Amino acid sequence: METIGVIGAGVMGVGVAQDLAQHGRQVILIDVDDATLARARQTIRANLRMQGLFRKAPIAQTAAQVAAQPPATLPAAAAAGAGESSAQVLARITFTTDYARLVAVDFVVENVIEKWPVKEQVYKLLDAHCPPACVFGANTSAISITRIGAASGRPDRVVGMHFMNPVPQKTMVEVIRGFHTSEAALARALELLALLDKEGIVVEDMPGFVTNRVLMLTINEAIFVVQDRVAPHEDVDRIFKTCFGHKMGPLETGDLIGLDTILYSLEVLYESYNDDKYRPCPLLRKMVDAGLHGRKSGRGFYTYDTVD
Repeated sequence: METIGVIGAGVMGVGVAQDLAQHGRQVILIDVDDATLARARQTIRANLRMQGLFRKAPIAQTAAQVAAQPPATLPAAAAAGAGESSAQVLARITFTTDYARLVAVDFVVENVIEKWPVKEQVYKLLDAHCPPACVFGANTSAISITRIGAASGRPDRVVGMHFMNPVPQKTMVEVIRGFHTSEAALARALELLALLDKEGIVVEDMPGFVTNRVLMLTINEAIFVVQDRVAPHEDVDRIFKTCFGHKMGPLETGDLIGLDTILYSLEVLYESYNDDKYRPCPLLRKMVDAGLHGRKSGRGFYTYDTVD
C-alpha cells in the first residue's frame, strides 16, 4: 500500500492525508475544486509546523538527554514524520480534482460530506477509475457500510473506517464490517491502520455504529439543554469535564467535529431508525443555517481565532 487515495479535503480528509504522508505513503488527495485543495494544503502545512514546534526539546534538556530518550516515550503525533520538513511531507501529497489519478492506488479512504446523493456519486466514480483490487475505506459517521457497498459496484471490498478527529493524534479507529465486506478487505484496512500506528476495533454495520449512535445523542441533548436555558454552554461543558473527567465537553466536541456534520449525522440516524430520539435540536439546525459550524468556520458554541 504505497499509494493511497483520499477523497474529500475537509477536516477529516486533510487529517487522513497528513497522517498517511507523515508515515511515508504517497497520497492522491481529491476534492471538487482547486480553492478547497489550496486551503487543504495550507492547513496541512500549518499543522506540520505546529507539530514541529512540539517536537523541539525543552530548553532545560541537553542534546544528549534528548538523544537518550527511548522512542516509545515520544508522543505518536510528534514521532510521526520526525526529522522531516513540512515540505518533504507535503511533497508526498498530490492535490487534484481528477479521479483518473487513482488509476494505480492500492487503497482509498473516502471522507466526503454525510449526504447520500454525494457519497453515491463518489463511489460510482471510484469504481470507474480505481483498480479492481483496490479496497474502499468509508470514513462515515453514520451511513450504512452495506448501503455504500451496494453503490460501489464492489461491495466485498468496502469497509467502514471511522477515524477520530484530529486524525494524526488519535490511535484508535472504528472499523465497520458491512454485510458483504470480505475478510480480505477487513484485513487490508487493519493493515493500513497498523502502518499508521493505529488500532482498529471491528464492529458490525448498523447506522451510527457504536461511537456516533451514542455520541450524537449526547451532543444533541446537550444542545437541547442550552436551548431550554437549563444552563449556558460553558457550564454544560464544565459539568462534563469536572464531574465525569471528560477532556472536552459535548458542545466543545460538537464544535470540533463540525455542527453541520452533527446535523447531517442526526438526520441519517433519524431516517434510518425512524426513532424520535434522533430528532435534531432546532437550535442546532438554526446554527448550521447561520453558518456557525464550529472550529472550521471560526464560530459555533465558542469563537475561534483561526479557521480550520
